[in-house]
Amino acid sequence: MFKKMPKWQRNLYVLTFCSFWIAISFGLVTPFMSFYIETLGDFSNAQVNILSGVVFAALFVTMAITAPIWGKMADNRGRKVMLIRSSLGSGMTFILMGLAPNVWVLILGRALQGVFAGYVGNANAMVASEVPREKAGKAMGVLVTGSTAGMLIGPLIGGALNQVFGYRTIFFLTSCTMFFVFLLTWWFIYEDKSKIIAKVKTTSEKFGQVLARTQAKSLIIGLFFTTLIVNLANMSINPIVSLYVKELARGNTDHLALTAGIVAAAPGIATIMFATILGRLGDKFGTHRMIVAGFIIIMLSLIPSAFVTSNWQLIATRFMIGIGDATMLPAINALISKNTPRDITSRIFNYNITFQALGQIGGSLLGAIIAAQFDYPQVFILTSVIVLINLLLFKFRVIKNL
Repeated sequence: MFKKMPKWQRNLYVLTFCSFWIAISFGLVTPFMSFYIETLGDFSNAQVNILSGVVFAALFVTMAITAPIWGKMADNRGRKVMLIRSSLGSGMTFILMGLAPNVWVLILGRALQGVFAGYVGNANAMVASEVPREKAGKAMGVLVTGSTAGMLIGPLIGGALNQVFGYRTIFFLTSCTMFFVFLLTWWFIYEDKSKIIAKVKTTSEKFGQVLARTQAKSLIIGLFFTTLIVNLANMSINPIVSLYVKELARGNTDHLALTAGIVAAAPGIATIMFATILGRLGDKFGTHRMIVAGFIIIMLSLIPSAFVTSNWQLIATRFMIGIGDATMLPAINALISKNTPRDITSRIFNYNITFQALGQIGGSLLGAIIAAQFDYPQVFILTSVIVLINLLLFKFRVIKNL
């Protein structure tokens, strides 16, 4: 039955499964990076906050620089080779981070990881270039469900394994999952090279020239900045969330890593429950409406996060943020897909990865600096204000271009 499926549908399911494992790989280690940093030196709490921001940002700096290059190569040479590059290279960087003797080697490993990053972005580009336009929202919802299911399971497994084996061992286990994705991609993803229609002339086009070939230049730029803000909102919290969990525990360190894993997994639980359904609703009622709704949900989830008094309350607000992400992310990808010629799909999606990375850089550093200078609740308050500003800009400057 699998072989009888249309090629685009078969690729969608394989890429969804691979995205699931990619997210598990990162979920095993990312929520506990602050705890790992504490084992690499004698740091104060403020220093751990700042170093956590730098470690998180290092990946996104190199990803922002290299993503457009990989996007151009994907349009010219094929998307499968980019998926193979990303999974194999990322597996090797996890080994380096597991062997890190100090925090500077850890930062180097994260920077190299950014060079090889982009599996999910290239998976989005491959699906978007193959799926029938009328099914784009549903397909993107399925793909997002795969990655967010991994985001859900990864921190839970990571929290349990970290308590048993310690932080270093988990990096080596994570590299194994990345190599597993590499093999699945090599064996099961099909790409018809004869349909890679980008020519040397088009792949040499500059950023502005590529945007000019889309159906709605202003809309695409607006979606890029929306991606930036969504990721800034998520990443302003992620580097410090495990430390916030530790503060809310009030000295009770029993099962601390597991609790941090549950908190980190809460958005993934929400997203896996709602992403596909919300993707279908976007196809039916308008993807732009889903983006506006997602902004409102995220903003209304961030504000109470600043006033929680227990980790269970934090889990509830993080769950709501996951619903917001499930509302927005498939809608953004679907709108990009519907307004982009297929021969430049990879470049547009990789430009989107660059804006995603810029948001993640800004969020990582913003959250770390605010937490170090003030306290964790102020991170949530400031982030909610930024989200509100972007909601207003999207509603009054972007939607009119639809």
